[in-house]
Amino acid sequence: MKLSVKLFAGFLLISVLFTAVAIVNFRLSEAVIENSKWVSRSQIVVRNSAALQRNIIDMETGLRGFLLNGNETFLKPYWQARDQMPSLMQETRNFVTNLPDQQKKLDEIAELQQRLEKDFATPLIQMKRSHQDTIMTDRELDLQLEELVLGEQMVMDSIRAAFRAFNAIEYQVRADRSERLNKSINNTRQLSTILTILSVIIGLSWAYYITRLISNRIMKMVTLAEQISRGDYKTQIVDTGQDELSRLSHSLNRMSATIDETFTELDQKNKELDQFAYVVSHDLKAPLRGIEVASRWVEEDMGSQLPDNIKEYLKMMRARVHRMENLINGILALSRIGRTSQAKEQVDTNELLAEVVELLSPPPGFSIDVQRNLPTLHTVRIQLQQVFSNLISNAIKYHDKENGKITVRHHETEEFHVFSVTDDGPGIDPEYHARIFVIFQTLQERDALESTGVGLSIVKKIVELQGGTVWVTSEPGSGSTFTFTWPKHTVIEQEISSFV
Repeated sequence: MKLSVKLFAGFLLISVLFTAVAIVNFRLSEAVIENSKWVSRSQIVVRNSAALQRNIIDMETGLRGFLLNGNETFLKPYWQARDQMPSLMQETRNFVTNLPDQQKKLDEIAELQQRLEKDFATPLIQMKRSHQDTIMTDRELDLQLEELVLGEQMVMDSIRAAFRAFNAIEYQVRADRSERLNKSINNTRQLSTILTILSVIIGLSWAYYITRLISNRIMKMVTLAEQISRGDYKTQIVDTGQDELSRLSHSLNRMSATIDETFTELDQKNKELDQFAYVVSHDLKAPLRGIEVASRWVEEDMGSQLPDNIKEYLKMMRARVHRMENLINGILALSRIGRTSQAKEQVDTNELLAEVVELLSPPPGFSIDVQRNLPTLHTVRIQLQQVFSNLISNAIKYHDKENGKITVRHHETEEFHVFSVTDDGPGIDPEYHARIFVIFQTLQERDALESTGVGLSIVKKIVELQGGTVWVTSEPGSGSTFTFTWPKHTVIEQEISSFV
């Protein structure tokens, strides 16, 4: 499975779980809203029920007041309550349309209210009003009134019982709704909590899995790069996956194999080149030595008979032969720089410069001032020695006075050791500063001063191979300062430390 598919599948699964949580919470909110509507409806139903009861009680109270003293004023609440009954009853019915038991009780209450009004209230009012116009005795009137009042009380008791039953049903409905809501809330909370925890666990687990998968395989690639940087070009990454990182691993394996093939071929070419250089140098040096020996034989055989100008020519010829031999040695030394592996060691720069000065044996008129407490470097000793030897010997060779002073100084930057070799010789025109580092380039005629033009080229190649730079600061008549930087760590060591 591709890595992108795994990532997408993980995000999709987490999204599904969070969507489920959102849906559950949405349903919970709908249940809460629905229950709130039921509570509001129930409150209105209970309020209307109480209002209906108050209206019927007002009718009863007004009727009894009128029956006691015959004052029509007491009937005013009766008429008002009776007029409000239809609309209030209809409004209550609208809220219990889906509850047949309450509908039935409302029908019962309405029937009892109509019976109360038709069979008892209206006859009582009419009887009380017509008492003065009838021939009925008070005793007969009281008996009839008492009979109607008893019937009215029985109807009122039935109405009250019907209202109690109606309210009981409403309270039961409200309790059932509350219980269902509480149960729904608890279930939803549990389900939401479980899904949320499950989402977090799966998300963290999937993220950990993907992170470990990617980091482990990247570390394999980093390890491969480190091994390649150390010269192990035969190493390979074992990757059984079939995703995008597998393609990268395969590419790195091909790169490692290609580098191995290239370096193997390069080593073969270098060996061939070394053999060629050895053969060529041997074949070139043999005739040169023959020329030198022949010139000496001529001098020995001719002796004093040899003219002075011929002697001068023979000396010049031997000098050219020596120059040619030195040039061949210089070319061979330049070509071998960087192609042969040399072990690094701890090099005390103070001791190294003391050895260089002793080997060069400067003329009596020259003094070499070397800074004290120079650092100890972990580097190839012979290469650093060759750089100092070439710079100091050049400072002596190209000096224009019998007495001279050469100073060696050092300071450090964050990444480099910086060395400088300064002389008080004739100086170099700035237009020749770049030229002097080119092989075979000299500023004086070779006959005037014996030089191969290879020394500074060797210095430049050694310094740049280490990862440093070399340059000259000079003006005619002001001496010269050759400065070079020597890295505290090689390029390979810096790359390895960056990985770590």
